[in-house]
Amino acid sequence: MSDVCKVKQYVWELPLRWFHWINVLAIVILSGTGFLIGHPVTLGSTPSDYAMGWIRLIHFVAAYAFTVSVASRVVWAFIGNEHASWRAFFPMYSAKGREKLRHMIRYYTLQTHEVPEIVGHNPLATTAYFVLFLIYLGMILTGFAMYATHAPGGIMFKSLGFMYSHFTLQGMRLAHHLGMWLIFGFVINHIYSAWLMDIKEHGGEISSMFSGYKFTVKKGE
Repeated sequence: MSDVCKVKQYVWELPLRWFHWINVLAIVILSGTGFLIGHPVTLGSTPSDYAMGWIRLIHFVAAYAFTVSVASRVVWAFIGNEHASWRAFFPMYSAKGREKLRHMIRYYTLQTHEVPEIVGHNPLATTAYFVLFLIYLGMILTGFAMYATHAPGGIMFKSLGFMYSHFTLQGMRLAHHLGMWLIFGFVINHIYSAWLMDIKEHGGEISSMFSGYKFTVKKGE
């Protein structure tokens, strides 16, 4: 007769958790200030209150923090543990990854009720994360390209010259705005999926982003 035991395993390293929560905070701030920048409102009692100026400053500071966090996460993909590795973002390149991906697709499409036992990110999630990072890159490029127009002769403006060659400012604003809504859609799905797997796996999916530890199930005789 088999019994089931749970093994506590350290999965998410501290830097990875820091990147995650910095991104969460930055996205909340960027979204809130971005809405106000896109649809300005009168918040100050007099023009000298410089309310929108402060909102733009907060947006820019959050943008720099977000950019550094995303860049650091990319670096960590090469120096972190196996669960943070860049290889996890390309499950199709290994037979094991393809098998796990098929299993996750079958589970999410209700073809099986067996919950896949995966320690780190599941391969379906990492595929979505790769797309998310492409959206992040688009947001960073369009955001700083619009920001750099305040100093046409500056280093940032010259470094992003290719952006002005391919896109108009209005086109970049539209792409920036669309990117925000795509991120919102991902966040909703991300929270739901984490909650679902936390209930189904009982592995501490959500708490692991605070502690770094997950509980994996092992069957024994």
